[in-house]
Amino acid sequence: MANDSIKIIAFDADDTLWVNEPFYREAEQRLEAMLRPYENGETLMERLYARELENLKIFGYGTKGFALSMIETAIELTEGKISGKEIQKIIELGKGLLRRPIELLSGVHETVELLSKTYELMLITKGDLFDQESKIARSGLADFFEFIEIVSEKNPEVYQKTLNKYNIDPKNLVMIGNSLKSDVLPIVKIGGSAVHIPYHTTWVHEQVSEQEQDEHAYETLDSISELPQLLKRIAI
Repeated sequence: MANDSIKIIAFDADDTLWVNEPFYREAEQRLEAMLRPYENGETLMERLYARELENLKIFGYGTKGFALSMIETAIELTEGKISGKEIQKIIELGKGLLRRPIELLSGVHETVELLSKTYELMLITKGDLFDQESKIARSGLADFFEFIEIVSEKNPEVYQKTLNKYNIDPKNLVMIGNSLKSDVLPIVKIGGSAVHIPYHTTWVHEQVSEQEQDEHAYETLDSISELPQLLKRIAI
């Protein structure tokens, strides 16, 4: 991925810069414990994921859609027997996700600050506008980014439209993220470069097949702290 024309470093947010997915898994576990008395043989996670996928078309990505999906799933699995108090507990699970303090991943602040001295930085994240704006503001990283974009989806078309907005050539950009589906492959497909920094847990919706992974070239790092050295190497 040698490239001497890199000018923009773009970052994903959730599970690339700060912790996100483990909090959703924790909420699912609490929901599962709540629904055990209503056990009817169906797998909660399968039903919840199916409901989330269906609701993406209506609510998009984000905590609010997830909370509504939990409520709908609970009503369906209990055949309407779940109580109002239990529904309120699920609502509180959703509110708890929105109130979570931002936990930056190891090395993030130092790396972003360092790179901001050499490159223009962009943040591209998808999800609920209010929630993502709040996370960015609370992260302490906002001032390091020249461009911040909150989008409803991450695919080649959205990335190209975003780059066109700022007259950025994909060849001048490197995208950094934990999701191959949303952060890495779409950028590579439009002619940009990408670095995959895997996170220990990934929502099943963000997973891709081994064939898709092998069809495109990108770099992989264990930690964001390794990024400055990689950028020096690929710029040679």
